[in-house]
Amino acid sequence: MQNRRKVLKNSATVASLLALTGLMPQLAHAAFNKVAFDAKNIAEAMKALGSGAPVESKDVTIGGPDIAENGAVVPFTLTTTLPNVKHLALLVEKNPSALVALFNVTDSVEANFATRAKMGQSSDVYAVAITNDGKAFYSKKEVKVTLGGCGG
Repeated sequence: MQNRRKVLKNSATVASLLALTGLMPQLAHAAFNKVAFDAKNIAEAMKALGSGAPVESKDVTIGGPDIAENGAVVPFTLTTTLPNVKHLALLVEKNPSALVALFNVTDSVEANFATRAKMGQSSDVYAVAITNDGKAFYSKKEVKVTLGGCGG
């Protein structure tokens, strides 16, 4: 017969094993650059990501709507054909926090991502590829928002 004491002891044993193997989500520590995501403009975000001012490049592309009917869910695609890319970032110039998404890229990952962003107003949106040596390359797209998503 199971009593409360046995159930708690078994639960503690299982939780310990999960924690040791790294399967407990509360104990998983993902790489998160808080300073970059708290940046209020693109220059601050780029500095926090360890890069300088980005240079426009045809090897970086951004896709998305020209007009977003609802700023709460604006779909975007980011791709690059540049070699040695370590990050691919999505930045929205007029958002309260400029950095919307940051994808870590390795040699085993194709630098082709799709995501959705929240936009409060019409703005330029940037796809920025940061290489291993800290150089940054971007492509931008103007998106007009008819219904704001950031409290608008």
